[in-house]
Amino acid sequence: MTIHNDSPRGQVRLAPARAVGVPGHLWIYAGYVASVSGEPVAGDVVDVLAPNGRFIARGLYNPASKIRVRIITSENEPITEQFWKSRVAQAVRLRQKIVTGTNAYRLVYGEADHLPGLIVDRYDDVLVMQTLSVGMDLRKDLLANLLCQESGATRVYLRNDAKSRVLEGLPLERGFLRGGGTTTVEVYEGTARFLVDIERGQKTGWFCDQRENRLVAARFAAGAEVLEVFAHTGAFGIHAALAGAKSVEGLDVSEEALVLARSHAALNKVEDRCLYRMADAFEEMRTLERAERRYDLVLLDPPAFARSKQAVPRALAGYKDVNLLGMKLTKPEGVLVTSSCSHHVTEQELWTGIRLAARDAKRQVRLLEQRGQASDHPILATMPETRYLKCFILQVL
Repeated sequence: MTIHNDSPRGQVRLAPARAVGVPGHLWIYAGYVASVSGEPVAGDVVDVLAPNGRFIARGLYNPASKIRVRIITSENEPITEQFWKSRVAQAVRLRQKIVTGTNAYRLVYGEADHLPGLIVDRYDDVLVMQTLSVGMDLRKDLLANLLCQESGATRVYLRNDAKSRVLEGLPLERGFLRGGGTTTVEVYEGTARFLVDIERGQKTGWFCDQRENRLVAARFAAGAEVLEVFAHTGAFGIHAALAGAKSVEGLDVSEEALVLARSHAALNKVEDRCLYRMADAFEEMRTLERAERRYDLVLLDPPAFARSKQAVPRALAGYKDVNLLGMKLTKPEGVLVTSSCSHHVTEQELWTGIRLAARDAKRQVRLLEQRGQASDHPILATMPETRYLKCFILQVL
């Protein structure tokens, strides 16, 4: 598939009531559009105009998506190869400044890097790329070349199997776009080493967004008995073990994920202190509570409980329940590290749920740190959608 001519191919005029919206927000929804002139097709560059015809921005068009235009610039500037090169270079420069002690990090974070619909994670010499909009998908070859040039990476693997591509009218696909070879990559975070499966792992193969939280949580692990719930491939617990934990008990519903967790324990030479078992998190936590098991450090990193606004009430009940159980399993003066990756659940809502859980558990909690996603996932002030990960580190009295 070839790149469309990047000269504007049409104009999208906003409805009067929608002309302002959120200043700087990068999405123009279908309901904001009054009219479309010219003959733009999916992936074309279009100009966004105010109701009076004033130029507002330039973006990538998709008539089949609820997000009709994804803004790429608010300047009346040409969209050339140099434009894309400068955007990619800016993303790379930020990571060069902020990422240390790892070869696994997010290189491009979509809207936050003013590259809406493009996600790129780097694992050693390979870039795993997701083009989640038609505009970015049409330009994936150009972007792959620029990403390799600017970052020095030698391989690019497409993980275009996200369900959101279907909403954009795009097919699902996986495979190398540049280079080839093994799809298992060894990465490091501080002293920890892990294996990332870029072909079959969750998302792009790894959760880079929790990296800094894993390192901070490990500070509380020396000499501790640790419970890691929703362990997945064991990253939080491995860091805890390397920091001197007495024992790590990992729970997850996926035996496939736990196979990797055990291999990570062996890779880091902590398998004698790490025990993993397949179990439903809620059921097993209740079983452990009834058996009066208590831990110095409890790690809760559940999957998103709310994937839509409609799911928020049920999700809040789930977060309250899991934190209630986590507190009951924490020894007095122990530490509970609890997270939510549900964008639709706010920090305040999660904190309220934690406070209610503490009340019902009849435990006092002290907030030691309130954290978010790693700094290679920057938050664009005008795009609240770029802020999603919440992490609370609590002492349970």
